[in-house]
Parts: sequence; structure tokens; C-alpha cells
Amino acid sequence: MGSPRFRLADLADIALVQTVSAEAYVPAYQSVMGAVPKPAIEDYSDRIKKQNVWIAEFDGEASGVLVLEPSADHLMIYSIAVLPKRQGSGLGKALLAFAEARAAITGVQEVRLYTNRRMERNVALYQAVGFVEVGRRPHPNRAGEVLIDMAKKVRRHDCA
Repeated sequence: MGSPRFRLADLADIALVQTVSAEAYVPAYQSVMGAVPKPAIEDYSDRIKKQNVWIAEFDGEASGVLVLEPSADHLMIYSIAVLPKRQGSGLGKALLAFAEARAAITGVQEVRLYTNRRMERNVALYQAVGFVEVGRRPHPNRAGEVLIDMAKKVRRHDCA
């Protein structure tokens, strides 16, 4: 795979963001957890207005979506979605690296995310790129489900 191009989503991209999110989340999560996660059905309008949604394009096609939540001391990855036909291509890793670069640009020291403990492929991917587990907690909306909180320190980039 060549290098993806990242761009901020705008309000004209709402349907695109929702489609990519649904196509990425529904097959992966519904088969493992028997439920559709919130990012698959969310209205991203407010997040797009806040400039927190990024689209990854590859060969001119929107193939991935990254939703970030900035905080004073960290950058939270709320959602990372890759079209099924692009999964396994390295686009997920590229989106994670992009999130880390955004964190460095904003001056925060850490990138955080969370995932369901049953999403073993996600956990393995996050660990492979340097995220470490920092805690576990009950899912706020699904009894019996457990979320894994993960974090990665942002590498400092020297800017000349």
C-alpha cells in the first residue's frame, strides 16, 4: 500500500464518515459481541464541526476514519475505522501514527484509546504499535462487558 492522504472531514462528509464507520464496526463487533457499537451509528456532525474527524484516502477513495477527542494533557482516539477491504493493509497503523503525530503537534504527551476486551485483534494491533494497557473497567452500557484502557507516550519530534 502506498501512503494514505489525510484530510479533515467537513459537513459534506457526514454520510461518508457514517458509512465507513458502520462498514468497519458492524461486521467486526456484531459477530464478536452481538451488538452494534455506538461509533457505527453515531451522528458525527458536532465532531466534524469541532474539526475532530479525519478521513484517510487511498488511491482517491475514502478508506478510513479517525475521530479524536483533544484534552489538555492527552489526545483520545474515540474511533478508528477502516473499510473491510483495506483491513490488513497497514491503514490502521497509519491512522494510529497520524493520531500520534497530531498529538505531538498539539503538544500533549500521550495518546489514549479504549476497546472491548473481546476485540482481541484490536488489542494486538494497539500493542504492536506501542500502546500499553493502563486499566480495565466495566462497560458503562453493557452489563458484563469490560473495556481495556490503553495509552502510548508521544515521541518528541525535533522541528528545525
